[in-house]
Amino acid sequence: MNTQTLERPMEILLVEDNNGDILLIQEALEEGKLNSNLSVAKNGMEAVEFLHRRGIYSDAPTPDLILLDMNLPKKNGKEVLAEIKSDEDLKVIPVVILTSSQAEQDILTSYKLNANCYITKPVDFEKFINVISSIENFWFSVVKLPTQGK
Repeated sequence: MNTQTLERPMEILLVEDNNGDILLIQEALEEGKLNSNLSVAKNGMEAVEFLHRRGIYSDAPTPDLILLDMNLPKKNGKEVLAEIKSDEDLKVIPVVILTSSQAEQDILTSYKLNANCYITKPVDFEKFINVISSIENFWFSVVKLPTQGK
């Protein structure tokens, strides 16, 4: 197991505007065995403010992982991803695209913008929970994440 999970809770930023999906993701993470904190931004502008610690987010934690929906109000997921990956301080944070879009153009664009992976949200409840658990286990138990430079 990754020793990072023993030291402190892993910080996850979920950028999602669908309340149902937010609740499902919260539930899946609570069922998981890993120590994690979930912060939520409900639109692209909130996500950017959170990541740059502006305004009400001045004390926001630096996420260890970002779960990013593509279909967001105010600033879409592609714009948020492009901003993250062009910022020297933010680009090392892994970004998992978690969206309902199965469009090949969205997938291609996401990878061109340096998304770390692209996952289509399952419609089935159990499959959705399994996907979230798999994301959490992979990124926090298998992968070695940077602790410096964030």
